[in-house]
Amino acid sequence: MATSPFSVRIDDDVRKKLKEEANQLRRSESFVANEAIKKYLIAAEAKREAIDAALGLAEEGEFVSSSTMADWVDSWGTGQEKALPEPDIKLSR
Repeated sequence: MATSPFSVRIDDDVRKKLKEEANQLRRSESFVANEAIKKYLIAAEAKREAIDAALGLAEEGEFVSSSTMADWVDSWGTGQEKALPEPDIKLSR
């Protein structure tokens, strides 16, 4: 994959942690920063897609109730985590 130089200003404490991580991994700071940026961009894209999907359901009048969401969140880390809830509120249009 082709690369190109890119300059960015970061806080001193972030730079220190970047350097420590690069040393720990025996990789360059550029490599670690590039991997972190890639992961951030993937996560940001996934978040946007999830928001767009939720907005699509909302426009169709489908929602997940707060109690259903709370039950789902409460199941996290219990060993019996529930599946992502389906919309349980459907508004007639």
